[in-house]
Amino acid sequence: MDKCKTEEHGNRVMQAIQDRRSIRRYFAEEVPRETIEEILRAGLQAPSSKNRQPWRFVVATGGAKKEALDAMEKGLEREKTSPLLPESAEHLQGAWQSLQIMRQAPAIIFVVNALGAEIGKDLTADERVSEICNAQSIGAALENMSLAAMEQGVGTLWICNTFFAQRELMDWLNAEGELYAAMAVGYANENPQARPRKRMQDMVEWRV
Repeated sequence: MDKCKTEEHGNRVMQAIQDRRSIRRYFAEEVPRETIEEILRAGLQAPSSKNRQPWRFVVATGGAKKEALDAMEKGLEREKTSPLLPESAEHLQGAWQSLQIMRQAPAIIFVVNALGAEIGKDLTADERVSEICNAQSIGAALENMSLAAMEQGVGTLWICNTFFAQRELMDWLNAEGELYAAMAVGYANENPQARPRKRMQDMVEWRV
């Protein structure tokens, strides 16, 4: 790749990063399966620690999406009286808002860490490091997916509020490992402004 093409590609990547938005309002129009497969293909191309590729994706649409989100709602109700995350109770209302957004979106991609340890399990130092590495790998996959979706003209929302309903969603998924995130996918019914970012000089330390 010559220098001009390299610079053009680099500019496109930076523009995609700057233009990406978290979408919280969606049109009801279905996203074609082949488009979602392109988004997933980008996730599968992400780097992963020791090339473990710990991710597994479950795409829920239609009736399956309703079942999954009903399970999530059941978990959020249970969280009021028997919390899995008692110290995070102040964020429970945000999880309810996430659920409403997920009901709008025509597709939800659930992202499972197939190697993930059960929440609450005591981990050895080595197990803890593996969890951190696999979490980074899954984060890279999710970022790839959000950028690929934007390139396809599709909006996404990366969601972690599923953890409040971890038990119920894992029962629905019937999968090995642990649910790490969900991604709402659909055509954006909004054009939000970029949220403020902290200044580089406040967040970066150079050492020479």
